[in-house]
Order: sequence, then C-alpha cells, then structure tokens
Amino acid sequence: YVSMDFGTGALKVTPAHDSNDYQLGQKHGLDVIDVFNDDGTLSEEAGLYVGKDRFEVRKLIAKELEEKGFLEKTESYNSEVGYSERTDVVVEPRLSLQWWVDMKKISEPALQAVANEDIKFYPGKFKNLYRHWMENIKDWCISRQLWWGHRIPAWYDESGNVVVAPDHASALEQYKRSHGKAPASLQQDEDCLDTWFSSWLWPFEVFKGYSQPGNKEIQYYYPTNTLVTAPEIIFFWVARMIMAGCEFQQQIPFRQVYFTGIVRDKQGRKMSKSLGNSPDLLALIDQYGADAVRFGIMIASPAGNDLLWDESTNEQGLHFNNKIWNALKLVKSWEQRQSHDGAVTTSVFAIEWFENRLCEVRSALEDLYGEYKLSEALKTIYSLIWDDFCSWYLEWVKPGFEQPLPAATYEKTVSFFEELLQLLHPFMPFITEEVFHQLKDRKDDLTIRPLPAPGACNASTLSAGELLKQMISSVRDARNKNQIKPKDPVKLHIESETPSLIEPIASILTKQVNALSIRYEKNIGTIANSITVVVGKQKIFIETTAPLDTTSQKEKLLKDLDYQKGFLASVEKKLSNERFVQNANPNVIEIERKKQADALTKIRLIEESLRSLE
Repeated sequence: YVSMDFGTGALKVTPAHDSNDYQLGQKHGLDVIDVFNDDGTLSEEAGLYVGKDRFEVRKLIAKELEEKGFLEKTESYNSEVGYSERTDVVVEPRLSLQWWVDMKKISEPALQAVANEDIKFYPGKFKNLYRHWMENIKDWCISRQLWWGHRIPAWYDESGNVVVAPDHASALEQYKRSHGKAPASLQQDEDCLDTWFSSWLWPFEVFKGYSQPGNKEIQYYYPTNTLVTAPEIIFFWVARMIMAGCEFQQQIPFRQVYFTGIVRDKQGRKMSKSLGNSPDLLALIDQYGADAVRFGIMIASPAGNDLLWDESTNEQGLHFNNKIWNALKLVKSWEQRQSHDGAVTTSVFAIEWFENRLCEVRSALEDLYGEYKLSEALKTIYSLIWDDFCSWYLEWVKPGFEQPLPAATYEKTVSFFEELLQLLHPFMPFITEEVFHQLKDRKDDLTIRPLPAPGACNASTLSAGELLKQMISSVRDARNKNQIKPKDPVKLHIESETPSLIEPIASILTKQVNALSIRYEKNIGTIANSITVVVGKQKIFIETTAPLDTTSQKEKLLKDLDYQKGFLASVEKKLSNERFVQNANPNVIEIERKKQADALTKIRLIEESLRSLE
C-alpha cells in the first residue's frame, strides 16, 4: 500500500489508526498508541495538544513547525480519506474494544457440509468460492457502534467486570453468583450486534429454536429445503447460517442454495439511479401487464448468471399473452360445433402425439426444476405452447369451414389447454388463472391444483410427430420456392423404406399441404412434372399440373448434397479416429454410426432425385 513515487521516502507507521499499519505493527512488534478520545479530541497519549479537536490540531502543528523553522514546504495533494455515508464526516480509524467470534472453531462442519454436498449450490460454480472463503476464514467482529439493532446482552460493573445474560435481572443474579455480592451498578453494553449476527440465527430462531429448544415448530420446519439468495452474500449470510445451524442445532439449516444473478442493462451495467438505467416497474406493468413483465425477467434469468435486461423481452411476453388469448378464442369457437356423430373422424394421431409431447415436457421440467434452471423451464413451456400446441396441434385438429368437430377431440383439446396453463401458472399466474376459468365453468382454482406426475412416453409417436412437422414444412417450402400457390392442389408420392411410418400421419399431411391424394410405398419410381424433396429417409415427389423450373430444383438438391457430404465426412473422421472409438462411451459411438447411416441414405436419395431431373 506504499506508493514509491509519493512522499519523502520516510514511512510513518501508526498501528492504532490504520488497518495496514496495524498489521505491519503486529508483524514487527510495534507499540500500539491510540492518540484519540471518543469525541475526536487528542488523548493524553498524544503528549501534545491534549483535549483539542483533531482538525484544529492539524493546523496548529503546521503553524508550530513553521514557527520553529522545521517546515520545508507546503503543497496540496489528493488523499484517500473515508467519509461517513450518513453524516459526511471524515472517518478516523482507531482501535477500540469490540466483541469477536473465533470463527475457526466453528467453520469446519460448515465447510464439509458443502464440500460433501449435504448442501448443494446451484449453480455449482459458487462451491469453489465458498471453499476459498471458509478455508481462509478470519475472526468476526460482531459489535457495532449503532443506536439501532439487537443490543449486546453484556453488563459491566464499575470496574469493568462483565457478565452475559438475556436481561438485567438475569445479569444481576449471575453477577451475585460469580462475585458473591451485588454490584454497585450494572450497565449494559451500548453497542449493537452486527446485522449479520442477527441474520445467521434466522433459519431456526424464527421458530424459537434457540430460545425454546425442541419446540414443535422447530422440529417440524427445521431444516428447511431451499434458500434463494444473491451470490454477493455467500459469506456474509449463507456461510454464517450454515455455521450457526451446525453449531447451535447440530444440523444443517437447508439442503439447497439457489443463487440469483444481478439485473443489468443490455450494455452489462448494474442498475443505478445515477446512470438512469433502472426501469420503473410499475410503469412497465401498466404498459405490458404484470405477466408480461414477469415473463420478460424470467426468460432472461439463467441460474446464477447476471440478467441482461432488455425491454424487448417484455414485448415478447406481451405477444405470448396475445397468443394464449387467441388460442382461447379459437378453442371456444369450436364449443358449439361439437358432434357426437361417430361418422365424424377424430384426429387420433394428433391427440396421441400431443399427449406424448406433454409427457415428454413434464419429465424435462422435473429435471430442469431439480437443477433450478427456471429460465430454461420457461423456455420449454413457451415452445410447447407457442409451437407444438398453437402452431401444430390446433392446426391439425381444426375442423374445416363450418364443419363439425368430434366432441372427444374438443374435450381432449380443452384438457390439454388446462394442463398447459397449469405448467405456465408459476411464471404467469394472472392470465393463466383467467383463461383457466374461461375455458369452462369451474369452482376450483389453478393455483391450488396439483400437477400430474410425469409418465412414460411413446418414442415412436414423438418421432412420427417430428417427421410429420418436417414433411409439412418441406412441402410448403417447396411450394413457395416453385411459386405453387397454397390453394393449388397437388399429389404426394412418398418413397419410404418403412411405409408404415407414414400411415398414421397421412391424413393430417394431406390436409395440411392441400394434397388431392397421397401414396406411400417402398419404390415409387419416376413421377413426371414433380418437385422432389428429401425428409430424413423419405423422398417426397410433389406432383403438380403447374409448369416447373428444374434448374432451381437442381440447385436446391445440389446444395443439400454438398451439406450432407460435408456432414458425412465429419462423422467418418470421428469414427476413423482410434482414440475416439476406444475411449468414447458406447452410446456415443452408436449415435455417430446412426448419423453415418442416415447421411448415406440421404445422399443416396438426393442423388436419385438429381438423376430423375436429367
């Protein structure tokens, strides 16, 4: 802390009035001399100017040095001086008698609790920070010179003898037992306990676990499950609560700690009044709605990492609200079009697929919540509602113009909608509760409804759903690029090694791409005046009566061929690496071999399509 380019070269050391000087004095055995009284005047130890104010003395010293001819020169310079944030008065460091806790005596159980993961940190990166602090722990000064807070329960007689007790009467009795007589006077310490000393008792003393040990509430509630807090107080609060729990209750206070990040602006700066980058939350709620603001914050809140807040995420939340309202209007419009006529075909595959998607997402959410990945959980729910439910499922089951809808399909759709609202409810409670009650008359509330447990999913149904989505997108894309209007009918011919995969999705595919007919076989051959697209291991011929530009088809196929050949080369490079094959997990190697087989199949299909265009 000594600057080589400042001063005369002589080092003044005042161990009683500077923390760095104190450590230097301890190292070299220097005397510790306190020259200040409590009121900032000089004490008898100063030897000179006794009883005079510190600021006055500084001027008097300069004047006396000058009068005696000892002052060589006077110059102005900037000095780092601390000021009180409340009174704006210069703070003078000085030694004083304080209460301390020997932390090394109680830190080891708390260190091991986190090291052995009896208490788990989320994210785990903070575990090393905790370990570093705990292994280098210092004594803790717990007394504060404040007029508010928990007053230190220590009483002194006129000679400075001390007793510690909860109140004056208990202190008096304790003093009599210790000294055999009553004191002439007994005064309580005027200092207060450090705020964190009060806070470290919170997990158990809120249930009177220390003052009334063994009561029913402490036995029922302690230890708790999860602490949610900020990483900057890991040592101030988290570590101390763990130490207090192990010391006073012989048990850890909680089992998980989830650390939130700091909210920053999109430039990465902390929110502050001086920068003017702190938004008015009430104004945002007025503009976007409470749910949209909650969405905007949660969608950008990765566990333990700082949140780069941008108002555009609120707009995304607002659009999501609108999407949910529009879905409600669409589904409610079908209520009067329900038919119990068995002749009206139910969308069996669409229902089975979405049931399995819900099941898949429930399982994923269990894992995400278990790892406290709340932002990822919201993104998963958002995608399920916006993409899978609104963009795909509702389109697949939507009846034609003025056509009836099977009652079973309507009931299933309402049931799906209810569960989606339930999944979203913790993040956006207001709109979900409102829509839940508008779907149908009910007396129960969403907020107290238990979530269904995850179940087993049918992987083949999920794969078929993904294949259907890819086929619909590919055919629509091919129509658009070849300027075939969506209303112009086409015929689909699908060449597949396993035609049975196409059968359950054929009716939906036909409806979604406005096809007059659909044919799926192992060998199709050449289809005149058709567009060829490859989806997975399936080759789709889109037959049309419109004139086609084969040049653009070839360009698209050649581009796809180059990509697949490049992908195949990267996979084969891995599989030809002996070290990779020997050391990799067998499941990983199997996945790579499947990628190789799929790429070879796609290359073959694309090359066949190119030959048909020659």
